[in-house]
Amino acid sequence: MIRVLIAEDVRMLREAMAALLSYEVDIEVVAEVATGDAIVPAALEHRPDVAVLDIELPTLDGLAAAAELHERLPQCRVLILTGLGKPGHLRRGAEAQICGFMLKDSRPQDLVAAIRKIAAGERVVDQQLAFAALDVPGNPLTEREAAVLRLSGAGATPRQIALDLHLSYGTVRNYLASAVTKLNGRTRMDAIRIATEAGWI
Repeated sequence: MIRVLIAEDVRMLREAMAALLSYEVDIEVVAEVATGDAIVPAALEHRPDVAVLDIELPTLDGLAAAAELHERLPQCRVLILTGLGKPGHLRRGAEAQICGFMLKDSRPQDLVAAIRKIAAGERVVDQQLAFAALDVPGNPLTEREAAVLRLSGAGATPRQIALDLHLSYGTVRNYLASAVTKLNGRTRMDAIRIATEAGWI
């Protein structure tokens, strides 16, 4: 029996996926959550074999949650569902040890097949996403630059970011300036837009 956790903030979609999977004799949905920060606690409690995570979740996005899940419960394999096929997400997903990446408009039977493949140790990547990723240059941002830009995009001031990341105010300003330069942005907001559209933050 393949034990599955579903993380999706839209209740109708979450319950529809659970209902779909309940028809499969070899799959059991053991947990359903609506926020990113609920994924790891639910996984530690229910020990799923596969976690099906929406990429856009409240409190913590699916990729960040997947990275944390890999650290805390490495035997749980992750399938990410995304509405927008951003090549940068695919690269971030690979870094987070994600085993599968599917677009949300995939057929229901493809989701079921992907869960079975991932549970068996295979990887599943949507072809459209894979080809798009080949055409996009790598992320030019360092991990710190991306983190600082992500927090800035969420509305944090440089002083708040400095406190959150235990950095000096000047260092945060330098990271922001460096990120803007690397992304050829006109402003910080422009750099945030470029990085977000590419899936780098």
